[in-house]
Amino acid sequence: MSFCDTIWDEIAPLRRAILAQPFLSELADGSLAPESFRHYIVQDSLYLAEYARALAIAAARAPTATARLEFSDGAKVAVQVEEALHQAFFAQFGVTSEMAHDSEASPACLGYTSYLASLAATRSYEELIAGILPCFWVYWEVGCAIKPRAASPNPYAAWIDTYAAPSFGEATDRVRALVDEAAANATPATRGAMATAFRNAARYEWMFWDSAYRREQWPI
Repeated sequence: MSFCDTIWDEIAPLRRAILAQPFLSELADGSLAPESFRHYIVQDSLYLAEYARALAIAAARAPTATARLEFSDGAKVAVQVEEALHQAFFAQFGVTSEMAHDSEASPACLGYTSYLASLAATRSYEELIAGILPCFWVYWEVGCAIKPRAASPNPYAAWIDTYAAPSFGEATDRVRALVDEAAANATPATRGAMATAFRNAARYEWMFWDSAYRREQWPI
């Protein structure tokens, strides 16, 4: 079994917890409070700006042309999603550019982006791309899981369609293949560190949706 398949199976309880998130259940049936989605989309905009930086660093450190192209393209797409999907939702849910610009990263958002920045700055290329992968793979699983049961019409249909699109699944597969390739050539110690990075990033995915549902703010 490949590295990615092994760690994916190991985090099955976490994946079930993600799919059971009330944020995602209510998003699927269209009943999610607009205030929770507004919180999410603003925080996701802040997240994607930093995620694009992590992808760009992965591209710069990648050992092959294939990996450099994949991660540089991923950084470009992350920025494009921020500009297109987010701007459409900003208009739909009454978020002005000033509101988005002045927003502060929530504890969950700052924790996640800081963790990715730490991987990029202080850890190996292998650990970095293992930490990058959950944002692709978890969103792909979520999109595919909720698309068949999503209510129609649904104010969140564009979000669901984006992450259930075959093109997003293909991008996920390509990144997964790069992580598997890196793991196959790594030492046991590095593979263990890659598993930790993957697990931690997947935990942050759960935390991100939970924080959006609760509209998390800094306690002080």
